[in-house]
Amino acid sequence: MSTHREIRLSQGTIRYREDGPPDGPVLVFVHGFLVDGNLWRDVVADASQWARCIAPDLPFGSHTIPMDEGADLSLRGMAALVAELIEKLDLRDVTVVGNDSGGGVTQVLVTEHPQRIARFVLTSCDAFDNCPPMMFRPLVNAARGPKSVLGLLAGMRSAKMRRAPFAFGWLAKHGIPDDVTEAWVTPALEDAKIRSDIAKVCRGMKPAVTLDAAAKLTSCEIPALIAWAAEDKFFPVEHAKRLAQVIPDARLELIDDCWSFVPEDQPATLAALLADFAGSQSAGKVPAGSSPA
Repeated sequence: MSTHREIRLSQGTIRYREDGPPDGPVLVFVHGFLVDGNLWRDVVADASQWARCIAPDLPFGSHTIPMDEGADLSLRGMAALVAELIEKLDLRDVTVVGNDSGGGVTQVLVTEHPQRIARFVLTSCDAFDNCPPMMFRPLVNAARGPKSVLGLLAGMRSAKMRRAPFAFGWLAKHGIPDDVTEAWVTPALEDAKIRSDIAKVCRGMKPAVTLDAAAKLTSCEIPALIAWAAEDKFFPVEHAKRLAQVIPDARLELIDDCWSFVPEDQPATLAALLADFAGSQSAGKVPAGSSPA
């Protein structure tokens, strides 16, 4: 069962979930926009059998504690926040796992704050000039302040609207439980300070940052696993292939029968890949039942 904790960082307080043996290999999960660490719940349920799993609720809009007024919530600011969390928890030999805009954060993290990171995993995510994805770009550009954010999200009180393509509908092929998506949108609907954080995130989501990270990945010495949805609607498979070519030590795995939210659609497959990639290298072996078929 997850242990929910809070930690004070230099730009605000964040909540995080922790599961698994305290002496196991460390996995840090980095979610993206308008979700929280619960995105990884089914992956963590499996991986926590052998790994210490840390899933923070980053200030991407579904967090429940507003950040400090001057907090930097750009992709670089988010990467610095994750790096500070890793350092403050004294985590070492970390495997960072990113999805969606959290994958963009992960690319910045490993290129600008690599000190405690041993491996990283990119599931379908922002990369190169696809930041944010084209379909969501008008919404991100329109989210300039608390009032405009509320206007954009007002319809999300409806579960039917949350299942629409322009919301969560095309992110998970097999759907997301309504109570999960309701929890993701509620903080923004109820708290103007959270909406202010969302506006900051949107203003800081720029392709120049992911393009710069991609250029730096060519000299990255950290091993990478690219575990991408083969049927992704927002993050091109071609970008997965390019990342695998750009990163010197990279392995590419295309995952069938899923869309962008790989942890929602294929958690068991992703957990098995993590066990093979991070468990066997960190712990010397993968526990029975955790290795890929």
